[in-house]
Amino acid sequence: MLLLLVGCGKQQTLRAIFQTATPHQAYARQLQQAGLDRRPAGRAWLAAATQALRDSLVVTLPFTETGYFRSERPGAASYRFGVRAGEQVHIILTLAPGANARVFLDAFAAVPGQLPTPLASADTLMLDFRYRVEDNGQHLLRVQPELLAAGRYTLRVVREPGLSVFPVQGRNDAAAASFWGADRDGGARRHEGIDIFAPRGTPAIAATAGIVTRTGETPLGGRVVWLSAADNAGHLYYAHLDKQLVQAGQRVRAGDTLGLVGNTGNARTTAPHLHFGVYRSGQGAVDPLPFVRRASAVAPLPGGSDRRGEFVRLRAASRLRTTVVTTDIVARLANESLLPTDVPLLVVGQQGSTLRVQTPAGEVGYVAAQAVVGAQAKPLRRVVLPSATELRGWPGTTAPAFGALAAQTAAVVLGQANGYSLVRGTQGETGWALL
Repeated sequence: MLLLLVGCGKQQTLRAIFQTATPHQAYARQLQQAGLDRRPAGRAWLAAATQALRDSLVVTLPFTETGYFRSERPGAASYRFGVRAGEQVHIILTLAPGANARVFLDAFAAVPGQLPTPLASADTLMLDFRYRVEDNGQHLLRVQPELLAAGRYTLRVVREPGLSVFPVQGRNDAAAASFWGADRDGGARRHEGIDIFAPRGTPAIAATAGIVTRTGETPLGGRVVWLSAADNAGHLYYAHLDKQLVQAGQRVRAGDTLGLVGNTGNARTTAPHLHFGVYRSGQGAVDPLPFVRRASAVAPLPGGSDRRGEFVRLRAASRLRTTVVTTDIVARLANESLLPTDVPLLVVGQQGSTLRVQTPAGEVGYVAAQAVVGAQAKPLRRVVLPSATELRGWPGTTAPAFGALAAQTAAVVLGQANGYSLVRGTQGETGWALL
């Protein structure tokens, strides 16, 4: 396993030049060295990895989705979500029993008009990891198994605070009553922090390990403490303290008491509280709330039957959505046409009452569960094959054949696309064939 944490600043960019390859990059290189990039399955795997960075689906954190890897057609799932500087993203992927495939997880910063920037990577040896967000924006997560892998998985992505300890003992972000950007002095300036209210004398504690760089007293902040975070979170600012209990140069651990909550400085007419700020090199003050906001609850698993790996068809011609939000009707097909009702869609994921499906052309999108019908329950027709029939992984001449149905086999047609029919034999053998 290799876990890489890469930011977007100049220092991180220089470090990225010398970093070793991600597990995904190393595996892709192995495929190329073995010549598999010149074979249909290898080409499809590499193409799926690239397409996932270009055609990600949009989700909102926290989210939970159950997914499905299919061996006969390589693919990759990708998700795009909004993030805020200072928060931590926690990614957990759990493989179902019997799914022993190696899986690659890669997180990227997604900036319009630019190639995605790698942020964090992991493979099967570590499918539970975290990374801190450096800048507001959009991130993209790609999930891709090794070639020929099959199985089911559950993916969870949640927000967590970027700092390990809340800065006021016994409190959480529910105690904050004045936030970043609020007017101060009749609009002459903006609030560069959050105010956390607590009784006078409540310990104000180190939100992370670091070194106290300065203490003192100012007209605005009253008694203050500055803490330089050891984990590069920035400089943490504690103001309006009743008492300071540390001195400059002192090393502290997360949870150590720095001072006591009060209302010194320009807060002497307000109730006791801690003004907490975060300052970052080259940026100045930044919103501290994402650094300390409580972790989001884990989204529940989808209810109802598990439809992963099932082929379905639309009840009425429609477009696939790029998000689970039902008002988004952005077409996923290149010509933006409606998807016909005879085209089979493979269910490759579930999120709530929404299915993530893959078209025969490899396009991926969301569709409401009630908008589809099971292809096996309602096949297009029944046939008896007049001769031995080859089964392919997808409807195209470049698709590898993985099996065959014997002559006189009774089969059902689950759907059709590109002149091919998706057929299923009596033993469950399913693939694309020319009939």
